Amino acid sequence: MSAAGLSAGTLQPATAVAQLNEAVEAAHRAFELGRQADPDRRAGWLEAIAAGLEQDSAGLVEIAARETHLAVARLEGELKRAVFQLRLFAAEIRLGEHFDATIDHADPAWGMGPRPDLRRYNVPLGVVGVFGASNFPFAFSVMGGDSASALAAGCAVVHKAHDAHAELAARTARTVTDALDGAGAPSGLFALVTGRQAGEALVDDPLVKAVGFTGSTAGGRALLNRIAARPEPIPFFGELGGINAVFAMPKAWASRRAEILAGYAASFTLGMGQFCTKPGLLFVPARHAAEIRGQLEQELSAFTPARLLSERLHAGYADAVAGLRGSGGVDVLLAGDFAEEPSPTVLLTTAAEVRKNPGLLRQEMFGPASLVVEYQDQAELPGLAGLLEGQLTTTLQAEEDDDVAALAARLVDISGRVLWNGWPTGVTVSYAQHHGGPYPATTSATTSVGTAAIRRFLRPVAYQSFPAARLPEPLQDGNPWRVPQRVDGVWHHPSGGSGSRTSSGEGLQ
Repeated sequence: MSAAGLSAGTLQPATAVAQLNEAVEAAHRAFELGRQADPDRRAGWLEAIAAGLEQDSAGLVEIAARETHLAVARLEGELKRAVFQLRLFAAEIRLGEHFDATIDHADPAWGMGPRPDLRRYNVPLGVVGVFGASNFPFAFSVMGGDSASALAAGCAVVHKAHDAHAELAARTARTVTDALDGAGAPSGLFALVTGRQAGEALVDDPLVKAVGFTGSTAGGRALLNRIAARPEPIPFFGELGGINAVFAMPKAWASRRAEILAGYAASFTLGMGQFCTKPGLLFVPARHAAEIRGQLEQELSAFTPARLLSERLHAGYADAVAGLRGSGGVDVLLAGDFAEEPSPTVLLTTAAEVRKNPGLLRQEMFGPASLVVEYQDQAELPGLAGLLEGQLTTTLQAEEDDDVAALAARLVDISGRVLWNGWPTGVTVSYAQHHGGPYPATTSATTSVGTAAIRRFLRPVAYQSFPAARLPEPLQDGNPWRVPQRVDGVWHHPSGGSGSRTSSGEGLQ
């Protein structure tokens, strides 16, 4: 294994380009050695990492709390999520559904003319470069969703550490590499590198076949442009955040206004507003500004501010809030502040103003701030939704008999996840989860959370008329790995397979 730029107890200077190249080359060799590992063996590697993180949890959380200013309870929960995710992915790949193994036997009477023997399954892409997030030091960082799903797919990973928690990244990387070594995984299967120069070289390296990223729109766009400029462009799975608009329907607003505002206050300030799913917009019926102010003041009276993740993020937050607050047609409901531990800010505008200046709906304020938009009539809402850019989530606060068909259809067009009477903060790791959305929410049509995330790092390959002995195990008629196979159009799920959907969740809740 490798943690380029690290030694046993200290952080070294940023990874040099030559060191980065060595780490990528070692990762490629490890990929070549490990790509044919059967599902049980690969699942064992993920489970070893999960066990290693659990065993080192106290030390990891202590460092994380010191570097990120996040509460210990929050960090413990996030680490638990990362461990759960690894074990869920291990159970998923034991099932073998990600191979999508499909067999068409030769058929001289096929309707399109004689059909040759064709067999297709998914293979791993190769070395994956991963850029971690600042706001989730466990769930979306060194061994977060991108790294875990890439390893589950059969890829090797070179992770570029986020400088907001460099010591934690180093400690986590050592825990991961030690666990993989102990489990007998190929040396170099996971590596950590540090520094901007290494990050740029990672994106440029011809042995890197995909990149995963969680971060800002500006950072994601820069990586997207750099990848597009490569002689061989590669898939870029960037999660860039979003505004996560919430629409309160008139009947819901009339019957449970206080409940809606309470949920809104809790959601946009959760984690000091540093969640990519924070509700940054709330559309409400007009003429209730004073009541909204009073209710939010009451809901936030017990709010305890904390430091943001980094000074750079704090400065960006202050600039974003000040810029939006200074826009024409924007008023202040709750003033907040930009202290070291900032108190929440809530701004107010109208549907008429956002129609004149749609940019008001597109300014992310990464911190405890949000914008309320007043509308005159529910009929306006589909058009207002049409002014939004791609969203990770959108939410309807509505009653069962509300006619929201037109609005809901528009939200489906622009969102990765649409909620009914809920709040978007909180993204469970599960089978049906989708954490993505049209650009600029993400740069792909895939999810970065849930078991479907594994398929990002796979591609299909078809074998035509191959000798039986030369076929990969998932495509053999004997099916030695006991994976699901679609044979001549009919799915077969081996009853004696190494995993099952029912058992995969046991012990993981």
